[in-house]
Formats: sequence, structure tokens, C-alpha cells
Amino acid sequence: MSGAALGLEIVFVFFLALFLLHRYGDFKKQHRLVIIATLLAWYLCFLIVFILPLDVSTTIYNRCKLAANSSPAESNGSYVTLAPSKQKCFKPWSYIPNGIMPIFWRVVYWTSQFLTWILLPFMQSYARSGGFSITGKIKTALIENAIYYGTYLLIFGAFLIYVAVNPNFNLQWNQLQTIGIAAANTWGLFLLVLLLGYGLVEIPRSHWNGAKRGYLLMKTYFKAAKLMTEKADAEENLEDIMEEVRKVSESIKYNHPLRKCVDTILKKCPTEYQERMGRNMDDYEDFDERQNSYPSEKSLVKLHKQVIYSVQRHRRTQVQWQILLEQAFYLEDVAKNETSATRQFVHTFHSQEPENKIIQYFYTPTVEWYWECLLRPWFYRVLAVVLATFSVIVVWSECTFFSTQPVLSLFAVFIQLAEKTYNYIYIEMACFLTIFFLSICVYSTVFRIRVFNYYYLASHHQTDAYSLLFSGMLFCRLTPPLCLNFLGLTHMDATISHKNTQPTAYTSIMGSMRVLSFIADGFYIYYPMLVVILCIATYFSLGTRCLNLLGFQQFMGDSEMTSDLIDEGKELIRREKRKRQRQEEGENRRREWKERYGNRDDSARNRVAHTDQKESSFSETNTNRTLSKYTRSNGRTERDRIELLQDAEPLDFNADSINDDPLELDSGRYQPGGRYLSMSRSKVFDDV
Repeated sequence: MSGAALGLEIVFVFFLALFLLHRYGDFKKQHRLVIIATLLAWYLCFLIVFILPLDVSTTIYNRCKLAANSSPAESNGSYVTLAPSKQKCFKPWSYIPNGIMPIFWRVVYWTSQFLTWILLPFMQSYARSGGFSITGKIKTALIENAIYYGTYLLIFGAFLIYVAVNPNFNLQWNQLQTIGIAAANTWGLFLLVLLLGYGLVEIPRSHWNGAKRGYLLMKTYFKAAKLMTEKADAEENLEDIMEEVRKVSESIKYNHPLRKCVDTILKKCPTEYQERMGRNMDDYEDFDERQNSYPSEKSLVKLHKQVIYSVQRHRRTQVQWQILLEQAFYLEDVAKNETSATRQFVHTFHSQEPENKIIQYFYTPTVEWYWECLLRPWFYRVLAVVLATFSVIVVWSECTFFSTQPVLSLFAVFIQLAEKTYNYIYIEMACFLTIFFLSICVYSTVFRIRVFNYYYLASHHQTDAYSLLFSGMLFCRLTPPLCLNFLGLTHMDATISHKNTQPTAYTSIMGSMRVLSFIADGFYIYYPMLVVILCIATYFSLGTRCLNLLGFQQFMGDSEMTSDLIDEGKELIRREKRKRQRQEEGENRRREWKERYGNRDDSARNRVAHTDQKESSFSETNTNRTLSKYTRSNGRTERDRIELLQDAEPLDFNADSINDDPLELDSGRYQPGGRYLSMSRSKVFDDV
């Protein structure tokens, strides 16, 4: 089994990252390099989280072997271990041979750092550039990142000059490398604590509120009102941009050198706008002979960038509006079915997507009623309590993990108890659950935050390339300090435990932080305590209240603005619901109309064809006359049917008023004036 667990987790994590990226990104429309770079960033970060517990169990086993092979004198000196006679080592099932983990961590870490500090920022500027060629996009990206890269080079150069001039410093390459890693981890830890303080409170609270149907419905109404405003703004912005594109397309003719740029812009426009705007290919006037002012290439680049952004935003708001409508309709159905006596879940609207037959077989309306109306609220409450317990343990451990005598960090207590019995399964499960919960708190915040319209991770393939790349940058910068913080909570980091024991392979790659004592003994230990203040601020929604005071509308139960937006959203949902009900009623009427009268039309056409066949056996002249007569008669009858079927919306009719006797159909089917006996005003249009 050596290395098998590592291989299985590598494959599993790859498909997990691919699944999440498919949910947020669009493989068909977005550039392949953007997809590959984002997938690689997400994959490496998730891989670190899943592989680190294996590194911990392997390190504990190596410590046991080292202690068993060492003498008691050596145990008291170099290593803090038990006596060899009292110690017996058991090889873990997921043991990774020596030499593999250091190489693995070195490749993963430095690849992620290259992505987050060099490649992904460049690709961000490249993706948002409005250039019409690869060279132009690269040039724009280099100019935009010149300040970004120049700042780091300036700081690093000043530090090197200071080290070279000061005789007290004698830094080697390994120490410079450690200083660079420490600087990156310090920046990541600063952001990590901010996101962690929000996630530790918001995740349990969101699950607790998920059990409140009224709360979810009110929040959905609130989101509907805000999204409708954003949707209208996106449509208006798109109309303005398309008007500018139309003017540019009309001014730049076919023989202008910049016409290719205009054609590129037109390809990015929606189809309905492309049909409105023609190329004016019939105008062959030479542009040089006219004294009109033409837009420059720089203005076209700016327009191209605006078109890409406005089209993406418009498409995203449209999709999000449909998703929000489905969510609102479903929550309203849950509220109605809670008082159902039949205990069967009834949907107002049928699902537009075809459901799986296996799911339909097991997830029956009765099972759905019990889950949605009875079990699901209690499940969310229990889950919220469990998550809140984990959050309290994390907050306590973050404030006490620096204490080694006595050990106050609960995670360190759990790992040390399992280490005494060498229960590797328990060690790996405890490590995995701990780091997985920390990752969920941090990564979920990354998925939830929104920086205006520049950074926003939207599901259902609606995230733009800039946001995908930015999320990859955040993950690569947050994951290494997250793992170091986890190792500190469990006292597996020698910098925290102050024990001269064998470090984990991940810690050995990071180097000794004692080169910068003020960071190792100060910032890394005391800064995570700020998570307590952030959790308190999140619990009392101080950030939400501040944003609401600044004019950013937030969901707050005691706000008058929130109540107004809830009422507005409720009216919008009610209007969309009536609209969809009318559409379904119209479709049902048309379907019923075709089922009742479509067969009669087919039988009538068959009778006419049979009559034509019989009369064609007499003579060719009579056949032509008969055919012409029936053709005119059928043409008139068919026109009447088409006019009737093409009515705006078929009206209701009573089935009892229709005479289905075939004799009457044959004898009196058609009347002069183009009216059918079975469709007289006194029968079909009684409802009117």
C-alpha cells in the first residue's frame, strides 16, 4: 500500500477541482489557457489540503522509528521520545516512502507560487485586454503589470542592498529563500485570518437559518429586488454599448484599415444585435475622400473591452434571474406543502429539465414531502450545532496554540493522544477533518465575497475569466499559511512546539522561520488571536451594518429599506409566476387542441386522398378537373384551419359540446362561408 493512498488522492483531487471549475467556468466559451491555469491553481491548493494528513502520519511513524533506534541518552538529547523497550512502531497503511514527500511538496509549492505571483496576474490583464491581436494583448498586460512587478522588484532590491552593505548580516541563499517564503506567508496569513473570522461564524449561522423557511423566502425576495435592479442596469449598459458599436460600424466602411477590428467587435455582440447592425457593404465610397473623423485603434480597443464586459454581465444576470425564480417558486411550494394533508409534495410548475428515472423512482412525492417539510429543517439545525462546535474549538485553539506546557490547543491534545497509541487512522481522520473545516471556512468566503462587478464567482458557468484567475491567485496565496496554521494548532510545527523533533516534510520545505525571529515569535503567534474580534464582529453583523450605512443594500431584518425591498421582490416573483402560469395554460390549450382536432384533420385529408384516387381511374381529363376542384376546396379549408390555429391563444372549450359522430362529420362537415359545424360560435366560444 506504499504510495497507493497518495496516488488515489491525487486522482480524486483532480476530478474534484475539475468538477468545481466546470460548475463556475465555461469550458466552451472561455480561453483554454484560462481554464488550464485556473484548474492547475485550484488543483494544487486542494492537493495540499488532502495530502497534508498523510504527511503528518508518516512523520509520526518516522519519529517512532527514530526513537526506537536511538539510545536513551540520545532520546534525552536530540529527540524527545520514549525508551526503546517501551515503544513499538506500527507502519501506517498510507505510509509514503522517504524522499517522495520533500520532492512532492517542493514541486507543488513553487509551482503554486509561480502561478500566484507571476503567471496569473499577467493572464488577468491579458484576459481583460481589448486588444485585437496576441501581441497587443501581451503589450497591454505588460504595461498594466509594470507597477505590480516593479514594486516587488524595488522592495527586493532595496533589501539586497541593505544586506550587502550591513556587515552584521551574512545571509546565504537558503536564508534568502526562507525570507521570501516568510514574506509570502505573512501576507497570506494576514488575509487568512480576515476570511477565517467571517467563515467561522457565517457558515454555522447560514445552516441554522437554512432551517427557517420564512427567513429563506424573505431573503430570496430581497435578492430578487436587488437582482432585478442589477439586471435592468446591465440591459441599459448593453444597449448603450451596442449603440456605440452601431455608430462605429456605420462610420467605418468595408475598405477602412480598421474594418477588421470592427468585425471582431461585432462577433462578440449578441446575435439579435448582430442582425440589426449591417456591415453597409453596399456603400463603396472611398473613406479617404471623405472628411469624416474616424475612431482610433485605441478607442476601438477600449470599446472592445467594454463589449466583452457588458455582454458577460448581461448574460450572467439573465441566468441568475432564472435560477432565483426557480428557487423562489420552490420555497413557496415548500411553504404551501407544509400544511398538506396528503403528505405528497406538489410542485406549482414542472421541472424544465428532464429528471433522472432512478431519482424519480426513489425520490417520490411522498419522500420529497417528508424530507423537505420534516427532516431537512432538523438536519440543518443539527449540522449547524456541529459546525458551531467546531468553530468554538478553532477559536479556542487559535488563542492558545502557543502554550506547550500545558497543552491547551484541543487539536494538539487530540493528535498527541492518538500518537501515544499510534492509531494512524484516527490521526489522519482528525487531521483531515480539522484542515478540511478550516479550508471550508476560508474557501467558502472566497466564493461568497464580491468586489463590485470586478470579482464575482457565479455558478452555472457564469464566472468570467478575470474572476476565475483571481480566485486561483487567492487560493495559492491562502493555502500555504493555512497549512502552517494547521500544523501550529496541532503542534506539529517545531517553531510552535519548541521541540527538537523531526519536522514534517512540508515544514522542512518552508525552512526555519527563526531567521526572522520577530515574525516566528511574534506575528505568527499573536496575530491569529484577532480571529476572536472578527468572529464577534461577524456575529453582530457589524460589517453588514457598515455597508448598509454606506448605501450598499444588505439584508437586515430591522431595516426599513430591507422591508421595502422584500415587498418589491415579492411583487416581482408574483408577476413572474402569473406570467409563467399563463404560458403553461396556453401550452396546455394548444396541446389539447391538437389532440382533439389533429386526428380529424388527418382523417379528412385521408378521405380526400382516397376520393382522388378513385376518381383518377376514369380519365385524365376528369382527374385534372377533380383535382383542381379538391385542391381549391382543400386550400380554402386548410387556410381556415391555419387561421384558427394561429390565433394568439386558443380559448377554452367544452368537450361535451363537440359532436364526434363521423356521419355528421361526413355529411355536414363544411358550410359555405368557411365555417365548420363543430366549431360554431355557440359551442367553441361559449367561454368568451
